[in-house]
Amino acid sequence: MKNSTVKTLIVFATVSFAFTAAKTVARADGSMVTKAPPAAAATNTPATCDSFWNFISTSCPLTWYGITVYGTIDTGVTWQSHTAGFNRLSSFGVNYLIQKNSSRSLWLPGANGLSQSNIGIKGVEPIWDSGWNFIFNLQADFDPYSLRLIDGPHSVFQEVGTPLNRQTAIADSSRQGQIYNGIGYAGVSSPTWGTLTVFRQYALTNDAIATYDPMGGSYAFSVLGFSGTTCGVGDTEDCRYTTSAKYRVNIGQFRLGALWQFGGYDQGNAAEGAYQVQVGADIHGLAGGTLSLDAIGSFVKDAVSIGLSGNPVVNGVPVPPFLPQVLTATISDDTGVMLLGKYVNGPLKLYAGYEWIQFAPPSGTPVPFTDISGDFVSTLNTTAFNFHDKVLQVFWTGVGYAVTKNVTVVGAFYHYDQNSFGGGASSGCGTNAFSTCSGTQDAVSAMVDWQFAAKFDAYGGLMWSQVDGGLANGFLRRNNIDPTVGVRFRF
Repeated sequence: MKNSTVKTLIVFATVSFAFTAAKTVARADGSMVTKAPPAAAATNTPATCDSFWNFISTSCPLTWYGITVYGTIDTGVTWQSHTAGFNRLSSFGVNYLIQKNSSRSLWLPGANGLSQSNIGIKGVEPIWDSGWNFIFNLQADFDPYSLRLIDGPHSVFQEVGTPLNRQTAIADSSRQGQIYNGIGYAGVSSPTWGTLTVFRQYALTNDAIATYDPMGGSYAFSVLGFSGTTCGVGDTEDCRYTTSAKYRVNIGQFRLGALWQFGGYDQGNAAEGAYQVQVGADIHGLAGGTLSLDAIGSFVKDAVSIGLSGNPVVNGVPVPPFLPQVLTATISDDTGVMLLGKYVNGPLKLYAGYEWIQFAPPSGTPVPFTDISGDFVSTLNTTAFNFHDKVLQVFWTGVGYAVTKNVTVVGAFYHYDQNSFGGGASSGCGTNAFSTCSGTQDAVSAMVDWQFAAKFDAYGGLMWSQVDGGLANGFLRRNNIDPTVGVRFRF
């Protein structure tokens, strides 16, 4: 759906409708929980909004008969030491993290710095007296400045033939320009038997990043949030699955989860199949706090990574002739293990995480296909990992502290480590001469968030990022710093 601005505005119109339709009693918020809240919690649910002023000034939800309209608008401004121009289709619009085409310093609109702007509708409806509920959630993610629906793969396609130093902040993504580019699922939930949902939803690894990343998956202050490598088991297009089934259940202090992608490219997925399994637990009363632990195992068959190939680069600088350059899909079988930990004690939160990702040659025999954005991909790279499997290891840690009830400070460190997986002249190399050489990426970030009203918060911070070795191959610059401030409205 290319006329995405119109569609976004149509969805926004439902907000004003909700004011007139809202009643005085709201039901559950419809979020994907694995254990139902106690019955007494209903008395603490805010009354639904009955005027525009209440909508702006209080925490009231836009709820009518169990159906809730919700959303986020996140805007700001950023200065970056090495970046590219603004792109209205990519998830973040600017290169908060150092990228190949980051070339110059710029002041830019800071779109979606702390979280993705979106609008959606969700609900929960009882279907049996025993506690079973029908649940659903449909969400559209957009750029807050252009109001265009996010379409990451197409942002890459639009730069075909553009020299590296003239490109905008393109970025592959699992969001593909449709009205359900965020999520679009339905299912059933029980406090005893758990929650089963189907259709378009987050990977288990994507859910985990939101919980175990110190920065909560922020674009401006987190490598995990910006790159999508970890949430997609190596490829950002697999942070969401369009045709999938996901099950979660809590058993005492333990939790279990599983996900199965049962469709392929033809059903709007960026893989021909995927499987994930999760096990976790909360350990209460540990030195006065709670320790949460989770482990996730994943396998993704014939995963897709969209990029541009063919643009000549010498020592990190593009040289003529700039063409030919083509949209290329690198295909691989990806296997991952994610280990996560978080400790909460009053105002203090400590985070740590690790993910091991292996990229192997595809097990299928892919042929040219239409990607999730509707662009035809004629060039496939199925031999990228023929000499050796690529292994990427990701480490992160961080701390958050609530200085007051409304002010929180957060600091984080991220490290990526890639092995040398090429053959011939690149075998065993550790320089930036080839993308197959061993290499590293590091980032340090800090942020302050101030909740100054029920639905508003203001934030400010920065992230310094740097690449070396094979992970710096073809980059115009090797580091970036991105001081960013913004305001977020969530309803």
